[in-house]
Amino acid sequence: MGKMLRPPSVLLTQRDVARLVSPRMVLRVVRGAFLAAARSQTVMPPKVYLPLPGGNDFRAMPAFLRHPPACGMKWVNVHARNPRRGWPSVMALIVINDPATGAPLGVMDGLLITKLRTAAAAAVAAQALARPESAIVGLIGCGAQADAQVLMLAQVLRRLRRVVVWGYHAGEAAAFCRAMRRRMPALAFEPEARIAACVQQADVLVTITPSHRPLVRRSWVRPGTHINAVGADGPGKQELDPRILRDAVVVVDDPGQAVHGGELNVPVRRGQYDASRIHASLGEVLTGRRPARRTARQITVFDSTGVAIHDVALGAELVRHARRRGIGRRIAWSA
Repeated sequence: MGKMLRPPSVLLTQRDVARLVSPRMVLRVVRGAFLAAARSQTVMPPKVYLPLPGGNDFRAMPAFLRHPPACGMKWVNVHARNPRRGWPSVMALIVINDPATGAPLGVMDGLLITKLRTAAAAAVAAQALARPESAIVGLIGCGAQADAQVLMLAQVLRRLRRVVVWGYHAGEAAAFCRAMRRRMPALAFEPEARIAACVQQADVLVTITPSHRPLVRRSWVRPGTHINAVGADGPGKQELDPRILRDAVVVVDDPGQAVHGGELNVPVRRGQYDASRIHASLGEVLTGRRPARRTARQITVFDSTGVAIHDVALGAELVRHARRRGIGRRIAWSA
């Protein structure tokens, strides 16, 4: 009997990923992964950090999902000074394997996947936790993640009509708004010079900065606001006044990651927030195991750290679509 050859892998560039992916697909896969985690149908070890000189790092993020079967890992860097060199601050590769045999099924650029799954997770949270009548989104930060956040929120917030934007640098918010008006003409995009004014107008607030100090004060947050805290994705990062967390219904993507490297990490370490007060994981809310908001005046916070099950589930879905559509380069690992 002859030696059985392993099936070829699919190599997907960022352009290939862009051809295959859609907002609807990403939202469906991300929501499904949240549900799978809540039903104990996933395995996701903690992120492994590889610290590098200059405050840079790599992160290894493995995961397994039972249905549909998906197994793999994302290898992602964070080099904050890269934009000065003309490089993205975050780059990634995702490897997808067959969980039954270990055979490599796909290797792909992970930058767009990371961007879209991050925005989709926040959108799924907003759909579950924000008030149904939410019409105004406030963006604190308008970097590389900002356009995807608006794109995904527009899929789930049916009454969304206006986006108010604050940026770190002079003119940054205005430039972002000009570009987004061309892409999404149905929405009004308005730059705002003051963080306070941006926060005070928002029904749904999205914080997407690399800040290591609180930017959003408790006194600015109106009753009923939902906050997607996205920027704090590593130890030491923080965007929200801890008093917001103490007054809010806090929901997380993953409790361990939230306490170690999410918005909660600094307040927990300093004794400003007790991790036992975490209301639920988002998967528990989606399954109905835990309630969402109980009143229209409650403040809700989603602490988004970025979870490997989303990268791997979406990567596996793209491999399946690529094989069906003949997109990407085939690599035969066996002679």
